[in-house]
Amino acid sequence: MGFFSNLFGGNKDEKSTPAAKAEEFEGYLIYSEPSRRGGQWQTAGRITKQFGEETKEHTFIRADTHGSEDEAKEFSSRKAKQIIKEMGDGMFT
Repeated sequence: MGFFSNLFGGNKDEKSTPAAKAEEFEGYLIYSEPSRRGGQWQTAGRITKQFGEETKEHTFIRADTHGSEDEAKEFSSRKAKQIIKEMGDGMFT
């Protein structure tokens, strides 16, 4: 990979973050997965729940940004819990 590949994002694996650990909350699994946007971290994640043999998933991205990845992960977890409390299983429809 040369200069132009790095300039235009051809070497994305170099700064990839490890897979998020699941956090259990009221029967759901929360994956806090903020993404880097410039010098900030954007709130994002996934919520999954098992229904018999099927796993359903809801992804979310919010406009909120944070100065550190840890702050963004913590906020993403809180946001996921809020979604669960407000929407319950309805988030999967």
